[in-house]
Amino acid sequence: MIDYQSTALEDFVTNIYLRHKIITPQDLNIDRIGRIFYIHTHRKPMLPRFDVIVRYRGIIIDSREPESIQREQFFHELCHILRHAGHQSLMPKAFRELQENDAQAFTMYAALPYHMIKHYDFNDPFIVGILAESFCIRKSLVFDRLEQIYRNQKSTHLYSDYDVSYL
Repeated sequence: MIDYQSTALEDFVTNIYLRHKIITPQDLNIDRIGRIFYIHTHRKPMLPRFDVIVRYRGIIIDSREPESIQREQFFHELCHILRHAGHQSLMPKAFRELQENDAQAFTMYAALPYHMIKHYDFNDPFIVGILAESFCIRKSLVFDRLEQIYRNQKSTHLYSDYDVSYL
């Protein structure tokens, strides 16, 4: 196992998953996750979106896309429902961009949660393909996630090499 310090957003995702016993890649079923959060999931030939209208919460994922992209779309829209408020068309551009950046990071953590992938051999030369197949997501997202873990590990080691005291 590597030395890894999770982010607050990653802890948010992990806590939700563990609370609902989502502990294996097979548990990352988007219909099941939707039911857990009382979200109606629809597959339609249209751009992905989410709707929150009074007590109704729904996610539309593009049925024309491969399953791997549909999963990423679902996790992206799930973030908006769980973490964001307001309608993006009424927001200033900077705030909209902040929400989109948060949703992109959430997608990476939700699709490849560290509490699941830490059991894989990161030194395996085929790890990107193995994770993409195991979690049914695109290799590009796996690569981004592994890069994030690598950067995190590098910065963790960098800070641990210095005995810094602020007293």
